[in-house]
Amino acid sequence: MVESEDWLIVGKLVGAQGLQGELRVNPASDFPERFTTPGSRWLRGRKGGEPKEVQLKKGRQLPGKSLFILRLEGIDSRDAAEALVGQELLVPASDRPELEEGEFHLLDLVGLEARLHADEPAIGVVTDLISGGNDLLELKTSAGRTLLIPFVESIVPEVHLEKGWLLLTPPPGLLDL
Repeated sequence: MVESEDWLIVGKLVGAQGLQGELRVNPASDFPERFTTPGSRWLRGRKGGEPKEVQLKKGRQLPGKSLFILRLEGIDSRDAAEALVGQELLVPASDRPELEEGEFHLLDLVGLEARLHADEPAIGVVTDLISGGNDLLELKTSAGRTLLIPFVESIVPEVHLEKGWLLLTPPPGLLDL
């Protein structure tokens, strides 16, 4: 789910909520204000194409879930909301929040080499990110296999953006799947 240079995917519209046109969004961003602060957002259809600007009127997180509920201007019925399901919610790439030292945007991991030891050659390259309960790194190995690696600190303890690699400490068998 890597974006073009101009846009960041911050979520995907996954369903209608109620009868008044609200939408459920599965977030692909760690910044909740992207779903709760009113203002311009963009939608891109399932087949790609040029993003269309929409106005976020309000949003809230579903209690106990990672999903957000959005109200978009002009979407006032369940049918109108259902017509948007499957589209990606976007913001301009220039809208990246400032980060503290040592922090990074998840999308910056795409293209990094994956190593088992700092002084050894890479075993593969991160080709994509999959958001879910836990984020997964899609890794293309030098042997041509595709692996899904949980992006948790115990398995990916070091990220060296400026050097172009990350360290993996996988549990036994993870790389054999």
